[in-house]
Amino acid sequence: MITLEAMRAAWPQIGLRMLAVGHALPAAGPVPNSYLEKLVDTSDEWIVSRTGIKERYFCAEQQNVELAEAAAKEAMARAGVEAGQIGVCLVATFTPDRQSPSVACCLQQRLGLPEDAVMFDMNAACAGFLYGVQTARQILLAAPAERPYALVLGSETPSRVLDFTDRNTCVLFGDGAAAAVLELSAENPYYAVCGSRTDNEQMLFCTGLADDKPGVVHMQGQEVFRFAVDIIPHSIEQLLTKCGLQLADIDHVVCHQANNRIISHVVKKMHARPEQFFINLQHYGNTSSASIPLALNDMWEQGLLQRGQKVICVGFGAGFTWGACLLTW
Repeated sequence: MITLEAMRAAWPQIGLRMLAVGHALPAAGPVPNSYLEKLVDTSDEWIVSRTGIKERYFCAEQQNVELAEAAAKEAMARAGVEAGQIGVCLVATFTPDRQSPSVACCLQQRLGLPEDAVMFDMNAACAGFLYGVQTARQILLAAPAERPYALVLGSETPSRVLDFTDRNTCVLFGDGAAAAVLELSAENPYYAVCGSRTDNEQMLFCTGLADDKPGVVHMQGQEVFRFAVDIIPHSIEQLLTKCGLQLADIDHVVCHQANNRIISHVVKKMHARPEQFFINLQHYGNTSSASIPLALNDMWEQGLLQRGQKVICVGFGAGFTWGACLLTW
């Protein structure tokens, strides 16, 4: 009989391999900063200098589930994985099309996933994809042998919860989806750290059912910045200690793509090489849970990711939530 102690001892040895990534963007095309100049008191220079964002995507008619479906199909095709081999489908999102059913459950028929696969949404805001990868790894341990793969997505349509009279928030966010196909692996080490605490000061939140007004994102930018530039280095250092590595041993660091100033500050604070830190937020803005997998997708398409490389993904979000993981590509 396997003891609980034996299982806990074996658990860190079970790694995770990311087979492929895929993405989807709204069909309407990119929305430049000049479009927002017509809506609020802002300018391209103001947005770029303070955030690094040059454009983003907004959905017109498309729903969250449509973006998720397209991203999932691309990732599965690239991985060579059939729908019947998926043991868990997990969608990280804070902007589902409906309160229920979940985006993941709606994907079951669209993708032809097995009815006895585990499917659900989770909301850890911008850290959602990292929470999803960690959760999927645990669920895969109980998946049947014929369904050894996990489909983890970040899929968001924050444009539907933006106040387009608030220049402090509406210029930051964009819609998009990205998906990853994962499997357990003894050859691909995986480590993760996650955390959360209550945002008593309501620095970053989105109104909902308990409020008298429809869902709208609210943010205290300076306070969120201070939180981010503290928690990102802390998470990376905690992760490196856990896996016994130095930052110099890491090939790529993929931060949540919220603000170029945040990433630049982290690079300086950690005395890191800027080229280690991938940035693509200039094209997408803050896509919440989709930002890290969208970055991985761009890196893969640009030929930056090679098998055997060590990649740290790190993010933070409303809640507050945060997390980091080490993947061996």
